[in-house]
Amino acid sequence: MLRPEIPPTSPSVPAVSPSSVEARSQGPRYNFGLQETPQRCPSAQAASSSSPPGTSGAAGDRSGSSSLPRHPPSARPAQDSYFTNKRSYAENTLASHFTLGTSSSSARDSNYPQILKTPLSAGNPQRPGYKSWTLQMEYSATSSSAVSAHSPSVIVAVVEGRGLARGEIGMASIDLKSPQIILSQFADNTTYAKVITKLKILSPLEIIMSNTACVVGNSTKLFTLITENFKNVNFTTIQRKYFNETKGLEYIEQLCITEFSTVLMEVQSKYYCLAAVAALLKYVEFIQNSVYAPKSLKICFQGSEQTAMIDSSSTQNLELIINNQDSRSSHTLFGVLNYTKTPGGSRRLRSNILEPLIDVETINMRLDCVQELLQDEELFFGLQSVLARFLDTEQLLSVLVQIPKQDTITAAESKITNLIYLKHTLELVDPLKITLKNCNTPLLRAYYGSLEDKRFVIILDKIKTVINDDARYMKGCLNMRTQKCYAVRSNINEFLDIARRTYTEIVDDIAGMISQLAEKYSLPLRTSFSSARGFFIQMTTDCTALPNDQLPSEFIKQISKVKNSYSFTSADLIKMNERCQESLREIYHMTYMIVCKLLSEIYEHIHCLHKLSDTVSMLDMLLSFAHACTLSDYVRPEFTDTLAIKHGWHPILEKISVEKPVANNTYITEGSNFFIITGPNMSGKSTYLKQIALCQIMAQIGSYVPAEYASFRIAEQIFTRISTDDDIETNSSTFMKEMKEIAYILHNANDKSLILIDELGRGTNTEEGIGICYAVCEYLLSLKAFTLFATHFLELCHIDVLYPNVENVHFEVQHVKNTSRNKEAILYTYKLSKGLTEEKNYGLKAAEVSSLPPSIVLDAKEITSQITRQILQSQRSTPEMERQRAVYHLATRLVQTARNSQLDPDSLRTYLSNLKKKYEADFPRAKQVSGNTEE
Repeated sequence: MLRPEIPPTSPSVPAVSPSSVEARSQGPRYNFGLQETPQRCPSAQAASSSSPPGTSGAAGDRSGSSSLPRHPPSARPAQDSYFTNKRSYAENTLASHFTLGTSSSSARDSNYPQILKTPLSAGNPQRPGYKSWTLQMEYSATSSSAVSAHSPSVIVAVVEGRGLARGEIGMASIDLKSPQIILSQFADNTTYAKVITKLKILSPLEIIMSNTACVVGNSTKLFTLITENFKNVNFTTIQRKYFNETKGLEYIEQLCITEFSTVLMEVQSKYYCLAAVAALLKYVEFIQNSVYAPKSLKICFQGSEQTAMIDSSSTQNLELIINNQDSRSSHTLFGVLNYTKTPGGSRRLRSNILEPLIDVETINMRLDCVQELLQDEELFFGLQSVLARFLDTEQLLSVLVQIPKQDTITAAESKITNLIYLKHTLELVDPLKITLKNCNTPLLRAYYGSLEDKRFVIILDKIKTVINDDARYMKGCLNMRTQKCYAVRSNINEFLDIARRTYTEIVDDIAGMISQLAEKYSLPLRTSFSSARGFFIQMTTDCTALPNDQLPSEFIKQISKVKNSYSFTSADLIKMNERCQESLREIYHMTYMIVCKLLSEIYEHIHCLHKLSDTVSMLDMLLSFAHACTLSDYVRPEFTDTLAIKHGWHPILEKISVEKPVANNTYITEGSNFFIITGPNMSGKSTYLKQIALCQIMAQIGSYVPAEYASFRIAEQIFTRISTDDDIETNSSTFMKEMKEIAYILHNANDKSLILIDELGRGTNTEEGIGICYAVCEYLLSLKAFTLFATHFLELCHIDVLYPNVENVHFEVQHVKNTSRNKEAILYTYKLSKGLTEEKNYGLKAAEVSSLPPSIVLDAKEITSQITRQILQSQRSTPEMERQRAVYHLATRLVQTARNSQLDPDSLRTYLSNLKKKYEADFPRAKQVSGNTEE
């Protein structure tokens, strides 16, 4: 990205790095209209009048399209910097590759949008919790390489259609650490579940919306929901005219690299995501005071139909990324599967867990790769060895496509460092190719083919003509400083060679001086280095070895002591450090000139790193899946229209427990798609529900699953209602929180959903709770979704009389005589069995064990038995119901056999014969029910 220079008379707007934007996000929220002079806040009318003509068009109001032209590079003024007037050949060369920003104040006034007083700031009452303030661009530039890989750095623009298009959402997001823009457009319902879920996955640093979405007293529902769900995220409002689809399409045509230019075909009619990307890029240009270089961004479109949706509540309930008890704990699904070696692999694993795939072909291609990695030991360990040496390729590429506005020492040092990182990365391409050379699976072969790109060799050859072969990435600040000093080959620049000799002599003098001091005072002194202090003296000794238990008076500067280790310096050493820094500045200056010229030559080829980044991160994730399999007995899943798991167990519980968790079977089909699970408290119901969801997610991201056999139906949505806590922030009681969560499920579930409900209706009285549960069950039974419903309302189990697709299962317990207390104790087996639980009134048994008075327990038993008899009398099965149920189960088994059977003719004949006998055996049961009814 090129940072345009600002004339001295204009307000200086320093560049913004991810870390500085993050710091700003902790401050108050503000309204933003993008103006050249942020210290003044003109009225909305004045701001509109100063805007360029023809800028009234916007998404949802497409009567006119705006054009926001950039001013030519020739308008850029000169500006003094550390390097004074020594502009390098590289700058002139790079000018032909990049589009520079505007120059004059008047030009910028017409080009950049305006900060204005929106209704929130123009004298109207402000919304509670939403503040507006005048934008002050006083941030310090920070190299993006210094920012943590996990710190927020994503800016998202969101826009919604108006009128008949309401509910059509356009989104565009850019990661300040990675030169990639992701576009999305989809239709959402009134709950805006997809928008909230996608934003949760992105974990944005800042969200941009139109100022018309937050008018006081008339805010859109989307704006209200986003502000409620993202209280710690900075919000910015921009005039709606900058959400312009025509400008968005122009941006994509100008900035998208050639390899991903097919995105134009996908988005040319997606007006809302085009509008969002126009506002996003205009905003990023403003806050960073820079523009992206032409053909420098990877732009891709991701529709909501490509991945499964897991809402934020389910993400928390299932502990996919963060442990609910300890946020630092690795006892999560991410922790179970994360054996990645690179930051890119870790990021890809996280995004895949939050958005599993729904395309079976793609999933099976991943599973094929995992299978080959498990079968080929040489490939497995070879990939581990190579991938562990890769740096963060995405972040490296992001830095390389940016050019600093000011040629400072920090910028020069950063650019030299990144060129060494680039050389280090490219030198790993050949070892990676060699490792993948003999792979058989199509996906691994495709990745091998992507590494055959000749641009890798071209870039590396050009780098090696200038950079020393020995220059490489090394750990330790002193080691990297040495690498940067001697990165450029000798005899390319005579003055550089002289400066490096001077630097070497100074370093040798420092070492010699410290050796002399050690001899002079007979102390074990050694030379140490830190990036903050430079060279200093360290000594490890006991105080008794010092004369008078004190250091010599010569060592009086910056003395610090940790245990028996002393760190200090001297006046002479400080002066020599200053000389060393001066010499370094000269070296970095001349090296930077050479590096810039080199970068200008390789820039046109550098975008092959996008392919390399994708390859490395995907291989890292697949290798992580294989690694997880080696630590446990996982099995490759199949994909049918049935959810069938044989001896499956909870993957996170296995990591926590000393012993292997108890395994259970699961068999859910379209004919039996609603399971009611009963059992005493602590018998394993909640754990079992989470286990099913975790296995489903693992299968859909391409991982093996913890079971002896596993077959899954693709789930397009995964919903859970598990927690029973109240929510103080939203002033919701336990019952109200239950109702909100179940309403969300009912509004969004479809036939391809997986729904897990635990303990619904427990926050109100029993009659109302049973009534709500019954009504919810009947609604979900009208869908073909796979539903598992855990409950203590045993009355609910009799719904299977009316609905043949209901199955009752329960967790077994055993009663053990406690000889010491002469009472029965419950032994939990954690085994799932068919049918209704035989444990009656286990709540009363728990109360009996407690200190509740015996008379109270006795009365409770009598009342409970009377209520139970009344309910059972009204829910007896009729012979016709039993007959219809038997016919229904026979029909569903026959349909399932026709769809999925892979049996040979003889085995199929035997299976159908057994199925017939089972069907005939169901009729005596129906007659028996008839006889009992007549009696």
